[in-house]
Amino acid sequence: MGTSDVWYGVVTSRGSRAEPRIRVTDHPFFRGMDPDWVELASRGSVETTYDPGELIVREGELAQRFHLIFHGEVSVEIGRPWGTARSVQIIGSGEVLDWSGVVPPFLGQFDGRALKETRVVSLDSTVLRRLLEMHPADGNRFLERLIPVIGRRLEDARHRLVEGPDA
Repeated sequence: MGTSDVWYGVVTSRGSRAEPRIRVTDHPFFRGMDPDWVELASRGSVETTYDPGELIVREGELAQRFHLIFHGEVSVEIGRPWGTARSVQIIGSGEVLDWSGVVPPFLGQFDGRALKETRVVSLDSTVLRRLLEMHPADGNRFLERLIPVIGRRLEDARHRLVEGPDA
Protein backbone atom coordinates (compact mmCIF):
# COMPACT_ATOMS: atom_id res chain seq x y z
CA MET A 1 0.00 0.00 0.00
CA GLY A 2 1.06 3.56 -0.60
CA THR A 3 0.44 6.80 1.18
CA SER A 4 -2.40 7.21 3.67
CA ASP A 5 -4.19 10.22 5.03
CA VAL A 6 -7.05 10.84 7.42
CA TRP A 7 -10.25 12.63 6.42
CA TYR A 8 -13.49 12.62 8.39
CA GLY A 9 -12.09 9.85 10.58
CA VAL A 10 -11.44 7.57 7.61
CA VAL A 11 -7.94 6.40 6.72
CA THR A 12 -7.58 6.11 2.96
CA SER A 13 -4.95 4.15 1.12
CA ARG A 14 -4.51 2.57 -2.31
CA GLY A 15 -1.11 2.76 -3.96
CA SER A 16 -0.34 5.96 -5.78
CA ARG A 17 -3.69 6.12 -7.59
CA ALA A 18 -5.74 9.17 -6.62
CA GLU A 19 -9.28 8.31 -5.53
CA PRO A 20 -12.00 10.63 -4.30
CA ARG A 21 -12.26 10.62 -0.53
CA ILE A 22 -15.22 8.95 1.10
CA ARG A 23 -17.25 10.37 3.98
CA VAL A 24 -19.06 7.93 6.25
CA THR A 25 -21.95 10.40 6.48
CA ASP A 26 -22.49 9.92 2.73
CA HIS A 27 -23.32 6.21 3.10
CA PRO A 28 -27.08 5.56 2.82
CA PHE A 29 -27.07 3.58 6.08
CA PHE A 30 -26.11 6.72 8.03
CA ARG A 31 -27.95 9.32 5.94
CA GLY A 32 -30.21 11.44 8.11
CA MET A 33 -28.59 10.39 11.37
CA ASP A 34 -26.97 12.89 13.74
CA PRO A 35 -23.75 13.89 11.93
CA ASP A 36 -21.90 14.39 15.24
CA TRP A 37 -22.77 10.83 16.30
CA VAL A 38 -21.74 9.47 12.90
CA GLU A 39 -18.46 11.36 13.11
CA LEU A 40 -17.79 9.79 16.52
CA ALA A 41 -18.73 6.37 15.12
CA SER A 42 -16.29 6.81 12.22
CA ARG A 43 -13.25 7.42 14.44
CA GLY A 44 -10.67 4.80 13.66
CA SER A 45 -12.41 3.80 10.44
CA VAL A 46 -10.38 2.45 7.56
CA GLU A 47 -11.11 2.71 3.85
CA THR A 48 -9.94 -0.27 1.83
CA THR A 49 -10.23 -1.24 -1.82
CA TYR A 50 -10.53 -5.00 -2.43
CA ASP A 51 -9.72 -6.75 -5.69
CA PRO A 52 -12.05 -9.35 -7.24
CA GLY A 53 -11.87 -12.63 -5.31
CA GLU A 54 -10.50 -11.07 -2.12
CA LEU A 55 -12.22 -11.94 1.16
CA ILE A 56 -13.44 -8.93 3.12
CA VAL A 57 -14.89 -10.91 6.04
CA ARG A 58 -14.57 -14.57 6.98
CA GLU A 59 -17.16 -16.79 8.65
CA GLY A 60 -16.19 -17.77 12.19
CA GLU A 61 -13.48 -15.12 12.66
CA LEU A 62 -13.61 -12.47 15.37
CA ALA A 63 -15.51 -9.53 13.84
CA GLN A 64 -13.80 -6.27 14.75
CA ARG A 65 -15.26 -4.06 12.01
CA PHE A 66 -18.64 -2.88 10.71
CA HIS A 67 -18.32 -2.76 6.91
CA LEU A 68 -20.02 -0.22 4.63
CA ILE A 69 -19.82 -0.81 0.87
CA PHE A 70 -19.38 2.39 -1.11
CA HIS A 71 -18.54 0.98 -4.56
CA GLY A 72 -18.37 -2.50 -6.03
CA GLU A 73 -20.06 -5.83 -5.56
CA VAL A 74 -19.73 -8.50 -2.87
CA SER A 75 -20.91 -12.10 -2.70
CA VAL A 76 -22.23 -13.04 0.74
CA GLU A 77 -21.36 -16.72 1.15
CA ILE A 78 -22.02 -19.47 3.67
CA GLY A 79 -19.75 -22.46 4.12
CA ARG A 80 -20.76 -26.01 3.26
CA PRO A 81 -19.67 -29.08 5.22
CA TRP A 82 -17.69 -30.36 2.22
CA GLY A 83 -15.73 -27.14 1.92
CA THR A 84 -17.21 -25.10 -0.92
CA ALA A 85 -18.97 -21.82 -0.21
CA ARG A 86 -22.43 -20.97 -1.48
CA SER A 87 -23.47 -17.45 -2.38
CA VAL A 88 -26.71 -16.44 -0.67
CA GLN A 89 -26.79 -12.80 -1.71
CA ILE A 90 -24.99 -10.32 -3.93
CA ILE A 91 -24.76 -6.83 -2.43
CA GLY A 92 -23.26 -3.60 -3.68
CA SER A 93 -22.91 0.12 -3.23
CA GLY A 94 -24.85 1.54 -0.32
CA GLU A 95 -25.13 -1.80 1.50
CA VAL A 96 -23.87 -3.00 4.89
CA LEU A 97 -21.75 -6.13 4.64
CA ASP A 98 -21.40 -7.43 8.17
CA TRP A 99 -23.07 -6.70 11.50
CA SER A 100 -21.19 -9.35 13.50
CA GLY A 101 -18.93 -6.79 15.18
CA VAL A 102 -21.88 -5.25 17.04
CA VAL A 103 -23.87 -8.42 17.82
CA PRO A 104 -22.59 -11.03 20.33
CA PRO A 105 -20.73 -13.38 20.08
CA PHE A 106 -18.90 -11.03 17.65
CA LEU A 107 -17.99 -13.81 15.20
CA GLY A 108 -18.44 -13.54 11.44
CA GLN A 109 -21.62 -15.25 10.26
CA PHE A 110 -20.55 -15.61 6.60
CA ASP A 111 -17.79 -14.87 4.10
CA GLY A 112 -17.90 -11.66 2.10
CA ARG A 113 -15.95 -11.91 -1.19
CA ALA A 114 -15.39 -9.01 -3.60
CA LEU A 115 -16.73 -9.83 -7.07
CA LYS A 116 -15.31 -6.70 -8.65
CA GLU A 117 -13.10 -3.93 -7.30
CA THR A 118 -14.88 -2.88 -4.12
CA ARG A 119 -14.34 0.15 -1.85
CA VAL A 120 -15.34 -0.41 1.76
CA VAL A 121 -15.18 1.75 4.86
CA SER A 122 -14.81 -0.37 7.97
CA LEU A 123 -15.80 1.15 11.32
CA ASP A 124 -14.17 -0.04 14.53
CA SER A 125 -16.75 -2.25 16.26
CA THR A 126 -15.48 -1.46 19.76
CA VAL A 127 -16.00 2.27 19.16
CA LEU A 128 -19.42 1.60 17.65
CA ARG A 129 -20.58 -0.64 20.53
CA ARG A 130 -19.48 1.97 23.07
CA LEU A 131 -21.46 4.68 21.24
CA LEU A 132 -24.54 2.45 21.02
CA GLU A 133 -24.46 2.15 24.81
CA MET A 134 -23.58 5.78 25.56
CA HIS A 135 -26.17 7.30 23.19
CA PRO A 136 -29.28 5.11 23.39
CA ALA A 137 -31.46 7.25 21.10
CA ASP A 138 -28.86 7.19 18.30
CA GLY A 139 -28.16 3.54 19.09
CA ASN A 140 -31.84 2.76 18.64
CA ARG A 141 -31.89 4.52 15.24
CA PHE A 142 -28.79 2.54 14.26
CA LEU A 143 -30.43 -0.77 15.26
CA GLU A 144 -33.69 0.17 13.49
CA ARG A 145 -31.65 0.47 10.29
CA LEU A 146 -29.63 -2.68 10.97
CA ILE A 147 -32.51 -5.07 11.71
CA PRO A 148 -33.92 -4.96 8.13
CA VAL A 149 -30.41 -5.69 6.78
CA ILE A 150 -30.19 -8.78 8.99
CA GLY A 151 -33.72 -9.81 8.00
CA ARG A 152 -33.02 -9.53 4.25
CA ARG A 153 -29.78 -11.49 4.63
CA LEU A 154 -31.53 -14.29 6.52
CA GLU A 155 -34.41 -14.39 4.05
CA ASP A 156 -32.03 -14.63 1.09
CA ALA A 157 -30.06 -17.39 2.84
CA ARG A 158 -33.28 -19.28 3.52
CA HIS A 159 -34.35 -19.04 -0.14
CA ARG A 160 -30.96 -20.26 -1.36
CA LEU A 161 -31.00 -23.20 1.05
CA VAL A 162 -34.53 -24.20 -0.02
CA GLU A 163 -33.36 -24.28 -3.66
CA GLY A 164 -31.30 -27.37 -2.85
CA PRO A 165 -27.64 -28.35 -2.56
CA ASP A 166 -26.62 -27.69 -6.19
CA ALA A 167 -28.41 -24.39 -6.82
